[in-house]
Amino acid sequence: MVETNEDQALLAIAHMKQGRVIELDAELAIYSAKIGKDNKLALADSIIYATSSKYDCTLWTQDQHFKGLKKVKYFEKEQ
Repeated sequence: MVETNEDQALLAIAHMKQGRVIELDAELAIYSAKIGKDNKLALADSIIYATSSKYDCTLWTQDQHFKGLKKVKYFEKEQ
């Protein structure tokens, strides 16, 4: 069976619906700032990492900024 672009899009949507939207409240923003300072992360990266840390999740990424951090599964991008 050959997957079409529509099939791939529907599969991506199904995966996204399994997730949860987390509100960036004051508590998480302050925690993000501390995490960013401690780990020398940019604002967006610190929010991502703080959110995954707060909810005790493993962060799967190809973003080199997260390489070596606790509970991060880093995979190099294929060239």
